[in-house]
Amino acid sequence: MKATLNDRLFRLVFVALCAPIAVSLTGGSLRAQTPATPQVTFTKEVVPILQQHCQECHRPNAIAPMSLQTYEEVRPFAKAIKERVSARMMPPWFIDPNVGINKFKNYGGLTDDEIATIVKWVEAGAPQGNPADMPPPAKFDDDIWHIGTPELVAAMPEDLIVKANGPDMWKNIVIDPGLSEDRYIKAVEIKPTKGRRVIHHMGTTLIYPDGSSATMQSKNANIFEDGSGRSLKAGTKVVFQLHIHPYREDTTTSVEIGFKFYPKGYVPKYVAQTELMGDDHELDLPANSDNIRYDSYKILSKPTRILAYAPHMHTRAKAQCLEAILPEKSEQRDGNKVEPLNCINHFDFNWMMVYEYAMDSQPLLPAGAVLHLISWYNNTGSNRLNNDPDNWIGYGQRSIDDMAMAWMTFYNLSEEDFRQQVAERKAKSKEITENLSSKKLTQ
Repeated sequence: MKATLNDRLFRLVFVALCAPIAVSLTGGSLRAQTPATPQVTFTKEVVPILQQHCQECHRPNAIAPMSLQTYEEVRPFAKAIKERVSARMMPPWFIDPNVGINKFKNYGGLTDDEIATIVKWVEAGAPQGNPADMPPPAKFDDDIWHIGTPELVAAMPEDLIVKANGPDMWKNIVIDPGLSEDRYIKAVEIKPTKGRRVIHHMGTTLIYPDGSSATMQSKNANIFEDGSGRSLKAGTKVVFQLHIHPYREDTTTSVEIGFKFYPKGYVPKYVAQTELMGDDHELDLPANSDNIRYDSYKILSKPTRILAYAPHMHTRAKAQCLEAILPEKSEQRDGNKVEPLNCINHFDFNWMMVYEYAMDSQPLLPAGAVLHLISWYNNTGSNRLNNDPDNWIGYGQRSIDDMAMAWMTFYNLSEEDFRQQVAERKAKSKEITENLSSKKLTQ
């Protein structure tokens, strides 16, 4: 039978359509037809991450040792950046995301997607990309107040000159903010105005006219939720407790504190306070010893809402965990229930962090609960910050001594308020769970 013209056309069309498929099964043409994975570049994907999370410190005259603003500055450090962000050592945020609470007001770490982007970029050879994709340079203002314009600012009476070389220094500098009437603080911020590189960390204490004192949170801008605040009485003095570390050149430094207040006569329902947890004067770190453990406890006599956790240890520090021992039986055992709050698996003395819990994650603890602080130390040569592993180490202010403590910021609740806040927290959690379940069913 002779093929008709239509038959011949059909065969030609069939062969033309099938030929690419046949070839794709036999070699390199398969890869050629697979959609290419978009390349991650510095100018388009990486630099926005650096602007948001890194350049605050990594820029000229800031505290970091190198600037990470341009491609030429970043490229030599690409592999080191990959290693540090993959290990979650940079940006400095050391809370273990797999233990306890992981929602914070001031979260400073990278997301999993941001880490993956940087890793992919480095593994691809750290390409620059199209310069036209580069976003405008990020703007930073060291003079800005993160709490807004303060109503009252108090500064050191004179600058402090820190010599280029020498041991760490501690300075207690008392100032009078000049407050003539009792007020309640809505927001407070303590910041260096000069020479921030030489200030390792800073504590701040209020000295009231009757001689009593109160510790204040020593880092970050602290803005209290509506209805809560801190008391500042007329005639109160402020003590700046500076831990100063020389930085290779003579440096002028100074700090100041700014306050924003509730309206005159207003008394917040909840008054916040900060207390130092950890009686570590008997700290005992034998020479050439690792995983040395030190425990401390704080009994809560009233229902408590915890606002922030600020761990503090020195150069032999390895890790610290915070947990709550609740005065109730668990389902598994006839005894107290233990609730993990946070763990820091890789403590870094170079960064003294204050971790401020998100409002819906602030621990709500009943009266009778016990806060349990567990600290671990490495006093061996494997600790890169340990300059003398053959020496016994005990408690002390110097960096070569050590501590085992944490500042806890909290306010107390009445039993009625505690029950109400717990019920609200449970209802919200149930609502979120139900919404997620409903969403899954409709997908």
